[in-house]
Amino acid sequence: MNDSVSIGPGSRHHRHYRRRSVFRSLDTRRVWNEAANTRPSHAGSPKFDRPVSALRKESAIPQVKVVNWNPREPRLPGRIGRKFPIGPRKNNFGDLLGPKIVERLLAINNLVGPTSFGRSKRLLTVGSIMHFARNGDVVWGTGINGKVDPSLHRYARLDVRAVRGPLTRNALMKRGIGTPEVFGDPGLLVGHIWPRSTWAPPEVPDRVLVIPNLNDHSNTPSDLNPLSPRSPLLKIIGRIAHAELVVGSSLHAIVLADSLGVPARLVRSPSEAMFKYEDYYYGSGRSSFSPASSVSEAVRLGGEDLLEWDAQPLLGAFPLDLWGKSE
Repeated sequence: MNDSVSIGPGSRHHRHYRRRSVFRSLDTRRVWNEAANTRPSHAGSPKFDRPVSALRKESAIPQVKVVNWNPREPRLPGRIGRKFPIGPRKNNFGDLLGPKIVERLLAINNLVGPTSFGRSKRLLTVGSIMHFARNGDVVWGTGINGKVDPSLHRYARLDVRAVRGPLTRNALMKRGIGTPEVFGDPGLLVGHIWPRSTWAPPEVPDRVLVIPNLNDHSNTPSDLNPLSPRSPLLKIIGRIAHAELVVGSSLHAIVLADSLGVPARLVRSPSEAMFKYEDYYYGSGRSSFSPASSVSEAVRLGGEDLLEWDAQPLLGAFPLDLWGKSE
């Protein structure tokens, strides 16, 4: 395997790093942690040894807003509750990944300075959140949500560096938005920038780890012992990293399992459109996949073939230029 990593928005902007030297030199302790008052020493967390500031705030990413989906829940009934949600945030684990991956890539490039664009630039990364895009936004690995009405896509100009898969690309091209054939969910980079060996095993590793989609969790039988997709992000990744098999309707869980080299099988979701799953699988270079109709069938089938995926095109499309990196 080639052990060089190129990161940047084009060949002019690429910088080459040796994986070994990157992982030796980076102080990951200051890059990723769940909260300022939580020590990441519990099972399933990266082997860091001191707390750092929480990274859920926009300001954790210098000068560029990294857009991710994490709305608050309504506390009041009806229209008022929907208009003024004041409850806790959803904290769907995969939707918290985008800002953390961006910050890690900035750390690799020693980028902490301001950008010439100020706070006016927005970057969309992980998730089916293309309908949140605005004119002029930068897109890197984002996908379209097949359940969202096309009329809610209210943009005409985007700076697209990469998208999740070919279905998203086709939809954007039909809108007249130039989109390169650079595919991949940025969640696939987790295993490259936080290797599996980084994650301490839980006390009892899972033989079968069931993770449903956020919208399927409440209907998943408790005897399957499903892991809530609202569990702490570090805990979920740690359990995925050391599971023998990951199954469920959570696309984020499938992506992370693929990234970490863990066998995984998608369970067809009763509430989610197949668009995003197809987009992801095709975008990761697979021409077909076979979702199971139930958890028991997924366990019987076992995982799909382990993913062989070249991370370099997606890494090479990362928009370092937003932070003034042009060489």
